Amino acid sequence: MAARRDPISRRERPAKPALSRGWIVDTAVAIMRAEGLEKVTMRRLAKELDTGPASLYVYVASTAELHAAVLDALLGEVDLAAADAADAADAADAAGDWRGRLRAVLTSYTLVLFAHPQLARSALVARPSGQNYLRLVERVLDLLSRSGAPRAQVAWGVDMLLQHATATAAEHSTQAHDPTSGDDWNATVRALRDADEATHPAIASHLTVLTSGSAQDRMGWFFDVLVNGITRTPVPGTGDQGDTVD
Repeated sequence: MAARRDPISRRERPAKPALSRGWIVDTAVAIMRAEGLEKVTMRRLAKELDTGPASLYVYVASTAELHAAVLDALLGEVDLAAADAADAADAADAAGDWRGRLRAVLTSYTLVLFAHPQLARSALVARPSGQNYLRLVERVLDLLSRSGAPRAQVAWGVDMLLQHATATAAEHSTQAHDPTSGDDWNATVRALRDADEATHPAIASHLTVLTSGSAQDRMGWFFDVLVNGITRTPVPGTGDQGDTVD
């Protein structure tokens, strides 16, 4: 006859730590780093935290909100002090100084998303609202305002710059982790080169430069185009000059 096991009193079990939004988000970030964003679900989190999914909804309303919180946590890795020591060529030029710093911050933001391709795609629709996001927006606003552009253009420009950086990260991070992306690009190039000049004269006349340039060169050019447009294009309803920054 098997020996009878004494029951274990609940009083002897270690108490589980109280749930908190911070603990939930930290656990979600750890799961994402180890297994990918698709594994960051309420059910998976509940299992990891030894609780029921319903308990998590007290702190996080939905999976979309959870992903936004994970994104905000990772935004803490963005180097907001990037390029504070500007290049020697830019240091003597106030305009070049703010522009170089702004480019460096947005590059750091892009690289953070690039390191997490699934999160980069999620960031296209997820809207973070935490402290790291606020610090990023504050930094970009501060740098862009140094251009002397009207306040409305600076404010709208931040949204444009972050959207472009997010889309760039989502596109390139996906390509970097997709073994077929090279084949897709080659097929696109072949289609352009094989296009009939009689029916596609514009493609034929621009073909030599249509697919030229490195990704780095193009990203730099895109940045300049956006910043130049933001600082020179009035926001509707503000007049020619708008409300300039003090």
